[in-house]
Amino acid sequence: MNLAAKDVLMHFGKFLATIMGVGLLLTIVLVMNGIYRGIVADGVWLIQNTETDLWVVENGRGGPFNEQSRLNTDVYKSVAATPGVLNAGPFITYTVQRDIAGRNQQFTVIGFDVFSGLGGPKNIVAGRDIQSAHYEAVVDMKLGVRLGEQFRLGVHDYTVVGLTKQAVDTMGNPLLYLALHDAQEVLFEQDNQTIYAAEAASLQKLLDAGYSQDQAQRLLPFFSSPKNTISAVLVKLAPSTDVSDVSGNIHDWLYLNVFTPDEEIQLMIGGRLKRIAMTIGLFRIMLVIVAIVIIALIVYVITIEKIRSIATLKLIGASNLVIMRMIFEQSITITVASFGVGCGLSHFLQMSGKFPRSLEFLPFDTLLVFGVMLLGGSIASLFAIWIALRTPPSLALGG
Repeated sequence: MNLAAKDVLMHFGKFLATIMGVGLLLTIVLVMNGIYRGIVADGVWLIQNTETDLWVVENGRGGPFNEQSRLNTDVYKSVAATPGVLNAGPFITYTVQRDIAGRNQQFTVIGFDVFSGLGGPKNIVAGRDIQSAHYEAVVDMKLGVRLGEQFRLGVHDYTVVGLTKQAVDTMGNPLLYLALHDAQEVLFEQDNQTIYAAEAASLQKLLDAGYSQDQAQRLLPFFSSPKNTISAVLVKLAPSTDVSDVSGNIHDWLYLNVFTPDEEIQLMIGGRLKRIAMTIGLFRIMLVIVAIVIIALIVYVITIEKIRSIATLKLIGASNLVIMRMIFEQSITITVASFGVGCGLSHFLQMSGKFPRSLEFLPFDTLLVFGVMLLGGSIASLFAIWIALRTPPSLALGG
């Protein structure tokens, strides 16, 4: 006869409530694992899904994702002329918050040269790529814009010609792809009042410097803000080209920083994602410890509640091994069942698609949490076993 199973069936409601409570706590632990892996996956998605062999950014910068990088658009022509470069294209990325698809939402705009194709959208699930130099867009489905629909961004209307899925930036915001000139226009556009105020201030400075009204009016266009800035240059190397040679030439002769995709990923993981990973890791450890402590307290309380029954078992000749086995099996049952509940709920959240961030569950992470909880549940039963073994048989008779 399995005493642990008999006891569970006799107090099924109590065990079920315990399993559900600990299971919800383990759900949080597993979801934290999924959030961390999802943040990393989102953080490197754009790097991994951008067709380039090298990222060329402003000198001394770790851009274009960890920090801002500003280059003149024409720089890509100099990069393209570097020996070993097969193709080079301008690339711009920035995050905006605008009204789109009937609601105010945040998204990242990607501008690329539609003729070179470098930096264009991947994983298009409906429609096509951008083929026109103006007023076409490829957007992620998370934006809620339908294929063929038009939306206003800045002063122009754009037509959705393609849809992507799970195309996100480092913060999980959906991506919106535009032709380079359109993306620059959206970034640098200003309202009329701001333009008038800036022109008036520039005109006054020219007049104060001694220029006549006519001269100041002719010089005024040179004071306008530049609209030909990009974030990076994407480089496609010729076959059998040494990456280090090309990188060295671009750095030494053009005074620009050069990173391979792997180096960009390491910059992202060691930079923007590092503190997030440390914070989530700390919370995961704390939650696992709390779950183990809760299981230990529950097993202890369950043992204390049937301490007289344990004394009766001893009185009728039951061995210590039978009592130890009963307590150990109950502890492991609670641990395994709670983990099953947590695992099921966390995967349900992932499949529902309603969670605000991407969830990525790796088998290694799940097995690691299961192993730690199994070890913790085993250790938790030891204290209850120690209490049970010290129980005298005379307690069954009221002694």
